[in-house]
Amino acid sequence: MVLGFYSFNKSPYSATWQGFTLEWYQELFSEDRILSAVNHSLLIAFSAVTVSAVLGTLMAVGLARYNFPGKTLYRSISYLPLLVPDIALAVATLVCLAAFAIPLSIWTIVAAHIVFCLSYIGLVVSARLNNLNPHLEEAALDLGATPIQAFFQVVLPQLMPGIVSGCLLAFILSLDDFIISSFTAGSGSNTLPVEIFSRIRTGVKPDINALSVMLISITATVAIIAELIRASGDNQNSL
Repeated sequence: MVLGFYSFNKSPYSATWQGFTLEWYQELFSEDRILSAVNHSLLIAFSAVTVSAVLGTLMAVGLARYNFPGKTLYRSISYLPLLVPDIALAVATLVCLAAFAIPLSIWTIVAAHIVFCLSYIGLVVSARLNNLNPHLEEAALDLGATPIQAFFQVVLPQLMPGIVSGCLLAFILSLDDFIISSFTAGSGSNTLPVEIFSRIRTGVKPDINALSVMLISITATVAIIAELIRASGDNQNSL
């Protein structure tokens, strides 16, 4: 609310109110650096979530339905990014990239974001998978469907609310991430949070307030949509 109030303040200084204006929002859409950072953030978020959606769903189904050597260890490792602090994950990723002499670029940010997006999507899909009726898949197999057909035609549609809500949650986390992005970003591949940080080091200006309000509004809207989809899926499953 404070950011929103001062983002419409005509004064270039946040301490005094000099009237209502949309000037700061207009400036945002005319700055190439801001638009470039937005494009980078959206590209990274969509790329990371797309890959994580496929791998996270397969991971959740594999851990729930199949037994294999080292399953317990793999389960612990797969959800480790949920527990490890972002700074430790960022340093580990940077060391790994340096060890293999991989140059930093926008795609190294995507790879780093896949690591934690995968865990969040896998966790949400696993929770959804635990609430499914297993007899539906068994009935499909008894009626002649192959395991692959049963998965795509019976299991996957029921998992879809969990997959979508998990993807939206991962999208928010990727869009808002600062620490991991700042460690793995190459030259000229700043994301929106990194761009905001680089600007506030010289002082918080009204255009930063406006940019922050837009970022908060977008993430809050996506979070609400994700929760509504998840709740709707749970209600349908209970019926």
